[in-house]
Amino acid sequence: MARRGSQAPPPPDFEENIIDVDVSEEMRGSFLEYAYSVIYQRALPDARDGLKPVQRRIVYSMNDMGLRPDRGHVKCARVVGEVMGKLHPHGDSPIYDAMVRMAQRWAMRMPLVDGHGNFGSLGGDDLPAAMRYTEARMSREATLMVESIDEDTVDFRPNYDGQESEPEVLPAAFPNLLVNGASGIAVGMATNMAPHNLGEVVAAARHLIDHPDATLEDLMRFVPGPDLPTGGRIVGLDGIRDAYERGRGTFRTRATAHIENVTPRRKGIVVTELPYAVGPERVKAKIKELVNAKRLNGISDLKDLTDRNVGLRLVIEVKNGFNPEAVLAELYRLTPMEETFGINNVALVDGQPRTLGLKDLLQVYVDHRIEVVRRRSAHRRKKREDRLHLVDGLMIALLNIDEVIQVIRDSDDAAQAKSRLMQIFELSDVQAQYILDTPLRRLTRYDRLELEKEKEQLTKEIAQLTAILESEKKLRGVVSKELAAVAKEYTTPRRTVLLESSGQAATAEVPLEVADDPCLVLMSSTGLLARTASAEPLATDGPRAPHDVLVSAVRATARSQVGAVTSRGRMIRIEVIDLPTLPTSASPPSLAGGAAVTEYVELEPGERVVGLAALDAPFALGTVQGVVKRVVPDYPANRDEFEVISLKDDDEVVGAVMAADDDHLVFITSDAQLLHFAASNVRPQGRAAGGMAGIKLSAGARVIWFGALDPSRESRVVTISGSSSALPGTQTGAIKVSDFADFPAKGRATGGVRCHRFLKGEDTLIMAWAGPTPVKAASDTGKPLPIDHAIGRRDGSGEKLETPIAALGGGL
Repeated sequence: MARRGSQAPPPPDFEENIIDVDVSEEMRGSFLEYAYSVIYQRALPDARDGLKPVQRRIVYSMNDMGLRPDRGHVKCARVVGEVMGKLHPHGDSPIYDAMVRMAQRWAMRMPLVDGHGNFGSLGGDDLPAAMRYTEARMSREATLMVESIDEDTVDFRPNYDGQESEPEVLPAAFPNLLVNGASGIAVGMATNMAPHNLGEVVAAARHLIDHPDATLEDLMRFVPGPDLPTGGRIVGLDGIRDAYERGRGTFRTRATAHIENVTPRRKGIVVTELPYAVGPERVKAKIKELVNAKRLNGISDLKDLTDRNVGLRLVIEVKNGFNPEAVLAELYRLTPMEETFGINNVALVDGQPRTLGLKDLLQVYVDHRIEVVRRRSAHRRKKREDRLHLVDGLMIALLNIDEVIQVIRDSDDAAQAKSRLMQIFELSDVQAQYILDTPLRRLTRYDRLELEKEKEQLTKEIAQLTAILESEKKLRGVVSKELAAVAKEYTTPRRTVLLESSGQAATAEVPLEVADDPCLVLMSSTGLLARTASAEPLATDGPRAPHDVLVSAVRATARSQVGAVTSRGRMIRIEVIDLPTLPTSASPPSLAGGAAVTEYVELEPGERVVGLAALDAPFALGTVQGVVKRVVPDYPANRDEFEVISLKDDDEVVGAVMAADDDHLVFITSDAQLLHFAASNVRPQGRAAGGMAGIKLSAGARVIWFGALDPSRESRVVTISGSSSALPGTQTGAIKVSDFADFPAKGRATGGVRCHRFLKGEDTLIMAWAGPTPVKAASDTGKPLPIDHAIGRRDGSGEKLETPIAALGGGL
């Protein structure tokens, strides 16, 4: 017996087997294995569904748990436990961190988790609550990711212990990788992808489906740039094109800020949107640091008025004597209010990390969806073929019901009955078993009729699915149609404004006193505002660009104000300096780089801006009920908004224009009457006046357009007719272009002359416009439409309208 503390001798058959291992080789192999694990199992998303493994497992597990959007929320700890116990062989912290990000609306363009509770704050300034406090369920968008996953659309693989299975990829009914972006740091590589607008990405994907040889320029017509969840502005588009071409590029994101009177005698900079992934606490801390270090001058106070009702609102008060524009430029230069975003489109393709451009990303997704729809169609056809096989067997039984019953009664057991049924009626094994399992109550004459209908329907569906599987064109058509349906239901308006620029950061070289140079303030048919760099007229020839149909243009200076006149008869001041300047590099310039009028004007429900007016000269306005008024420019100096006309009940302003005494004011009514008369015939009135009779309306008629023209210029009248009983969006009328010179001037308060003759089925004008050539038109999305119709008689009928027109106006 060995003494205590001594080592027991080895057994007699023990043989030493010492293997010498080179430390460097062991380290190299172990690190390579670790690197592979991080790249493929943690950090990089799959290019098909845009999800990392942990995200995919969260979505799949929530769907498996039945946490649909129409169900109640459950504790996040339940979801984390389910994912960790069955699929994810790591700790609970990374699972919950991924789940939190998938619920943050400021991090993802289309969140996949519907969170309830504290899920953190913008920029990570506040940490989310523990998972035992927060609750979650799938968002509506997440259901699209797992749609038809139970129809053999994707492959499954065993989990880490082989007891469960998980999908290798999700079916992904929308391009999640481009829409929501991704970020992750692997070993020796990283990914950083920007979010995009669903409607734009789907439009590009559908274009690629129809045109596989599409170029990058073709696709960028649909996807001009990222659409960040926090909005803001992207300055400089060169880096975006580099990223879309090579998979890598940089661009600058800038906060959305405007200057307003925060006190009656002091201006301030109001920040309403911050760059992507930048929180207000970080901005405030940096501003305070710079002010204390005396590197940033001109700021007297900083207030954070953010709440859940108004959203982000940082108010930076500017000291008297300092130019707010110069202070704002310094803020862009020195603080996180302007940040650089580096795109690095690295994702897994066929299990290998690749750097992908825009077309590559779309192509990988389109190929994935085509395969998903192909497998789904094959699965559905197989299901229907199996069901049709059973229906055929049951119908044989119904046609020979007496013989079937007799065979079953004469059989000793179920096995003999099935064998005899198969032999006598030439049935398959599954058909015979199905007949034996069918209750007698299903063997009535009514059920026979139902089976015949079901057989007819199954045959029709099998033929449709077969046609899809046998035709690549039809298969692609199904994918395109499904993407269009998703975009129609889930697309939201673009949040990020794209600004053409060199991409360089704003510098402190902004002069303290901005030159008060002349300019033009423009408003497009889609409500975009912008100003020009000078007062020179803009070119109207050349290629068309979206949103360049003008409805109002006013001469002003850079440091002046203009008034926005609304349909409720209000005028609201707008600082011209706050408006974006049209890029001079564009040829011709386009209002696509403008800003929405709602960024500068707060409107009531149902109210809209009908025109712009200078504050130092009379302007004219017309109403739906035919009232005309020229307003004396005697506006209160201490008010930013005020009424410019006293409207009668149910009346509203239809147009507001600058009009000199030599100009003619023009009314066009719904019953196709046009009246124009000299503006000098209308005496200017004060703001409280209600105007005077402009045009005499017939019963049931109303004014649909009001404007002003220089009678000495060549001008056109465009009228579009239709039916007053047609539903919105279904109008298909006739369009006519007339020469304005053909319409004689009449006296004020008369009925005018006919400008359009209605065809059969038409009884009203749905749209009209009059102005100098060239005429511009646009769709409801701002897409330019050609107006090349021949000039017709003033009282003639129009030509059939092929493409719906949403707006008429002048060019830039």
